[in-house]
Amino acid sequence: MWGIAHLFKYALPLRTVQSKLLISGTRNGFYTSNSITRQLVTSARCNNSFKMNNYKVLRPSKIFKSNAVLVRLCSTASKPKNTKAVGYWLLGCSGMVFTAVVLGGVTRLTESGLSMVTWKLLGEKRPTSEEEWQKEFEKYQQYPEYIYKNKNITLSEFKWIWYMEFAHRTWGRAIGAVVFLPAAFFWLRGYLDKGMKIRVGVYCALVAAQGLMGWYMVKSGLEDRFQGPSDVPRVSQYRLAAHLGLAFVLYTGLLAGALRVLRPFPVAATYQRVKGLKSVTAFAHTVKAMAFFTALSGAFVAGLDAGLVYNSFPKMGDAWLPDDLLALEPTARNFTENPTTVQFDHRVLGTATLMAATTLWLLSRGKPLSPVARRVVNGVGAMAWLQVGLGIMTLLHYVPTPLAASHQSGSLLLLTLAVWLTHEIKLLKYIPK
Repeated sequence: MWGIAHLFKYALPLRTVQSKLLISGTRNGFYTSNSITRQLVTSARCNNSFKMNNYKVLRPSKIFKSNAVLVRLCSTASKPKNTKAVGYWLLGCSGMVFTAVVLGGVTRLTESGLSMVTWKLLGEKRPTSEEEWQKEFEKYQQYPEYIYKNKNITLSEFKWIWYMEFAHRTWGRAIGAVVFLPAAFFWLRGYLDKGMKIRVGVYCALVAAQGLMGWYMVKSGLEDRFQGPSDVPRVSQYRLAAHLGLAFVLYTGLLAGALRVLRPFPVAATYQRVKGLKSVTAFAHTVKAMAFFTALSGAFVAGLDAGLVYNSFPKMGDAWLPDDLLALEPTARNFTENPTTVQFDHRVLGTATLMAATTLWLLSRGKPLSPVARRVVNGVGAMAWLQVGLGIMTLLHYVPTPLAASHQSGSLLLLTLAVWLTHEIKLLKYIPK
C-alpha cells in the first residue's frame, strides 16, 4: 500500500489510471468482470482529498474504504490454452505406434519384410497392372531371399507378401505425418510449454530415426552376404533389435507424455514421500525395465528364428542347460548369435519379469494406493502371467503367427501398464499444500 500511495502522491489530478490491480466491488460501478487490466476511476463524490503543491491528490486508502472494494494482484498474461488436445494427440500417436509394432511382428512372422527391395522417403508406387507387377517381381528375383529360399514362389504369392510389407511401411509413414504435422501446429499456436517442446522434439527425432532404421534393417537382408542354400536369408538380428527398441522407446515416451497432460500433477502441491510406497515404486520401475529388456531379447529370438529350437518347457530338450549353450567362440557371441543361448536368455528374462510383477502385486496389498493405481497394479500382475502363458504356448506350438503376434502384443501391454502404474504412484506423492 505504501508504494501505491507514493505513486498517487506525485501524480497529476487523476482521471483514469492503468493498473495491474484487479478491482472488485459492488459500489459506484467499479466492478468489471471480464477485463484483466483495470481502470481506476476517481469518484466525484469523494471528499477525502488534500492539497499539495496546488494539486488535488487523492488518498488511495480513503478511495478503497469509501467504495468498499477488494484489491488483489492478478497477472496480465493471457490465459494458457487448453492442453487436453495435446494429450489426446500424444495418446493417439502412441496407439498408432502400438499398431505398427504388432503389424511389424506379423510382417516378420510371415517373412514378408524382404519383398520390397527399394525404399523411397514418400513411399513406393503400388503396381496397378500385370506388367508393373511382373517388373516388381523381377526386381525381387535378383535378391538372396528369392535365390536361396523362394525360387518356387508364384506371382500371386509374391503379391501377398508385398502387400504385407507395403501396409507396414505405409502405416509407418502415416505415423510420421500424424506426429510431425500436429506437432508443428501445436508448437506455432503456443499449446506447448518449454518442457513439452523438448519432449515433442525428441518424439520427432525418434520417428525419423525409426524410419531410417527400418530401411537399414531391411537392407541387411538384401545384401549379398549369404553363402548358399543352407544359409537362410534374413535381416540382421542386431538391426532388428535396434528397430524394435526404438519403437518401444517412442511408444513409452508418447504414452508418458500423454499421461503427463491428461493426468497432470497438482499445480499447488509439494512432492513428499508417502509412507509404504517406497518398495512398490521400486518394483514398479523394475517391472517396467524388465518388460523392456525382455521384449528386446525377443527381437533376437525373432531375428535368429530361435523359437524353432528346443520347443519344450520348462526344460530345453532333456536338459535344463543344453550342451550347445556356449558353442560359439568367443563366448560373448553366443548371447546374440547362438539361437540356443538367445532362447535361454529370453526364458530367464521372462521368468524374472514374472517374479518381479508377482512380487509387486503382493507388496501392493494393503498399501495406500488410489483406486486407479490399485486396478493398474492388478492388471500388471495378471498381464505378466498371461504373457508368460502366451510365450510357452507359442514355443510348444512351433511359433504359429496368431500366438506369436499375441505374445509380442502382450509385451507391449505389460509395458503400458507398468508405465501407467509408475505415473499413478508418482501422482500419489504430490500432496496439495
